[in-house]
Amino acid sequence: MGRMKRFILALFLCVAAAMPVAAQTYYDIDVDLPQFPEMEPIPGSPVYWAPAVDSNYFFYDGVFWDFHHDLWHWSAWYNGPWMVADPIYVPTYVLWVPVRYYHKPAPHFRGAHPDRPPHWAQHWGADWQARHNQVYRGLATDWTRAPLPNYQRSYTRANYPRAVDHQRVLQTQHYTWQPREGVMRQPTQQRGATTRENPAQRAGSGER
Repeated sequence: MGRMKRFILALFLCVAAAMPVAAQTYYDIDVDLPQFPEMEPIPGSPVYWAPAVDSNYFFYDGVFWDFHHDLWHWSAWYNGPWMVADPIYVPTYVLWVPVRYYHKPAPHFRGAHPDRPPHWAQHWGADWQARHNQVYRGLATDWTRAPLPNYQRSYTRANYPRAVDHQRVLQTQHYTWQPREGVMRQPTQQRGATTRENPAQRAGSGER
């Protein structure tokens, strides 16, 4: 990761963390699905992937994940809206997904064996590794695979609930899984009613 890009990412996350809850933002990424995708469990992992979705798209611990333009995004619903996760709080099992399950591998994945995870520590640095290990020490031991939120199959592009408050009501009514780790542990941030283009798309547009 170049020094300038590392600085831009750090600045972006610092600004997001400092924003008041009401002003925080959701982002559009490369996911616009017509219906709930077919998900398959990754062998030997509690993470699901979507073979037919042309994106780095996963599901773990009750949350959908997408790695887009060098940032991890997450959502409780299959088609967003999406929030940016600080890399420190991306779950270990998500980071352990082998490279072969990424439809759009990032340039820094080069050199990683397809059956092994990307070299995140080399990419994000020793400070990230130490802080991530501190957050997840002892957490990545429960191999229980969360059930898929199949109630969302009733919502296609035509009737998809875009309002986050509406999504939360439906989730409360139909999905009882309680996330055990991951992004839900990070300080509350990037939550709001606004949807924007991800600024990292411009910063990283030369990498795709």
